[in-house]
Amino acid sequence: MNIQSFQQLPENCSQRNPRQEGTIFEIRNLKKYYPVLAGFFRKTVGWVKALDDVSITIHAGETLGVVGESGCGKTTFGKTMMMLQHPTSGELLFHFPEGKRDLAKLSSKELMPFRRKVQMIFQDPFSALNPSKKIFDSFDEPLRVHGHEDPKERKDTIVRSLEMVNLSADYMYRYPHEFSGGQRQRICIARALCIGPEMVICDEPVSALDVSIQAQVLNLMKDLQRQLGLTYVFIAHDLSVVQYMSDKIMVMYLGKIVEMADSISLYEMPQHPYTQALLSAVPIPSIDVKKKRIILQGDVPSPIDKPSGCAFHPRCRDAMDICKRVEPEFAPLSDNPSHFIACHLYGRTSGESEPSRKGKV
Repeated sequence: MNIQSFQQLPENCSQRNPRQEGTIFEIRNLKKYYPVLAGFFRKTVGWVKALDDVSITIHAGETLGVVGESGCGKTTFGKTMMMLQHPTSGELLFHFPEGKRDLAKLSSKELMPFRRKVQMIFQDPFSALNPSKKIFDSFDEPLRVHGHEDPKERKDTIVRSLEMVNLSADYMYRYPHEFSGGQRQRICIARALCIGPEMVICDEPVSALDVSIQAQVLNLMKDLQRQLGLTYVFIAHDLSVVQYMSDKIMVMYLGKIVEMADSISLYEMPQHPYTQALLSAVPIPSIDVKKKRIILQGDVPSPIDKPSGCAFHPRCRDAMDICKRVEPEFAPLSDNPSHFIACHLYGRTSGESEPSRKGKV
């Protein structure tokens, strides 16, 4: 990979120093509800709680993995962070050089500096590129929007961006249908990075690709992160991919975070029964290792009518009576302050007298 040529890109486009340690994004009590409409007059009869009181801090240079079953709120989380969807309530505090600002309170014009610093890679590279435009035009437009007026400078930036992902410069004069799926996703990565973001939200970036191509794209993304000091939010359903990419992982269920820890701790000692079930389904490529599969009963409940108490209790093998009545607090484990979990098995809820017990690992 020719990173050296990439460092020659114009200032504020792709030439920048990797960020030092520190907080880049704070999310506090984030909620995103969608109305359920019914009747002739389309009255609101309920709410789909796609995100329900999500709070997390993202540090510069790290990769936050987001996992969970379909419908748990992963993609909504990414799109709301990008302000592609406006939150129902909560704070999205991005740390600019001059200080942190709540994105939810900014106008479209005021969000422009944020969009230069944060970009998104979407799941499907086939629909992420306009089929009627050449690759050059797909790169040229965002560069012009973000203030790069010199045509020669824009062309040089596009060339170096393509070379950065190991694609030839003459590819910019081709149309999307002339590329394979892996090449299209590389193009999408290069386009996201051409304006020099500090953070990239990756919404299942390899799920649409062949397994052999997935490894190449993932290795490319890790190389780029090391060279450019990027921060990733990596959304995926493939737990082995998330383990490979992530420093910290949060597990979501029905719009809430049920467990969060560093990658090693979460994979070696999962605490929440839901996390244990997810990890038990990850195949191990060895005939000598025998693994007991945890089968969850039933389907994911409707987000319109969530179960009372802990939303996971109807499917949980360790459910207690308190789980049906009281929602567990999201709090750190007593023996590991960096490992957070929302489960009655690991603590006593305020106001309840029923003792807790440690769950099976």
